[in-house]
Amino acid sequence: MKIQTKAEILEILKMTYEEFNNTIKQKAKEVHINNNENKINVTALFGYDNICKNQCTYCGMRAGNFGLKRYRIGIDDIKKMEEEVKMLGLKKVFLISGEDPKYNFKDIISMVEYGKELGLFVSLGAGEFSIDEYKALEVAGLDEYVLKFETSNIDMFTKIKPTANFKNRMKCIEYIKGSKMELASGNIIGLPHQTLDQVADDIMLMKELNISWAPIIPYMPVPSTPLAKEGGRGSLETTIKEISILRIMMPKVNITAQQPGGDLRNGLADVQGNLNALRAGANMLFVDMLPKDMVKDFNIIDNRMIEGMDNVNKLAKMSGMNLSGD
Repeated sequence: MKIQTKAEILEILKMTYEEFNNTIKQKAKEVHINNNENKINVTALFGYDNICKNQCTYCGMRAGNFGLKRYRIGIDDIKKMEEEVKMLGLKKVFLISGEDPKYNFKDIISMVEYGKELGLFVSLGAGEFSIDEYKALEVAGLDEYVLKFETSNIDMFTKIKPTANFKNRMKCIEYIKGSKMELASGNIIGLPHQTLDQVADDIMLMKELNISWAPIIPYMPVPSTPLAKEGGRGSLETTIKEISILRIMMPKVNITAQQPGGDLRNGLADVQGNLNALRAGANMLFVDMLPKDMVKDFNIIDNRMIEGMDNVNKLAKMSGMNLSGD
């Protein structure tokens, strides 16, 4: 089965969930089994800084959220965390932060270089940098840069990211794509007033960019944000459909399986939500390396919760999947 056109994507997005569940979803799972040995990619996740200059209307870490306890974790503690990742037997780490212009860029280079010295696959997501800074990250050995385009619709992008510029975002993405670093990028699914036509455009852009990882989740409203007044959580069904479409279109791509379920209070730690994503072709689960008392402060979305290795092992057993040793 091939999915190549926007019309084919829209046909699946508009399909009844029952029909999708009996056809496309099963095919996507087969694609993952045949191309990736039915493996779960386990990655350590570390939010090292929750300070952000931007005013994104959907994000709990937006600069205008004055009720959030802010923090910057220093380079020595980040290196200790990377050592802990190595001791856990994990081989991948995702370093993520708000877009904090005052975080020392030399320390960012240092955390990348140290992770590489330890033999880790290092991903970084810290917002938009200059081309020279991306070049420095490339020289430091960074494996993957994570920069979501959020939505391919320029008007919607401008509305939800009023302090950012779509043209500059795509300029950064295009540079990363052309570098030795892999590009992780994707959309937010089910933003208020978003149409399925726009979701289809987003999927086509992910294919065009030949991304290494689709860090996608549905829109999950944060009470303190302006966008929360305009609509509730994005459709779980549309999210699962997008996962399966991406798996069929790009058999080797990594796709986030840390997905919510029916109970919003469970956040991204919802067992049924995670299993449903794994059964639809997703393959990526995370282990949160932040101290438990700090997890609540890295709140891009409400109830972000992610559990540890015990939960990953449980999900692997329940799903009948294998943990990747790569």
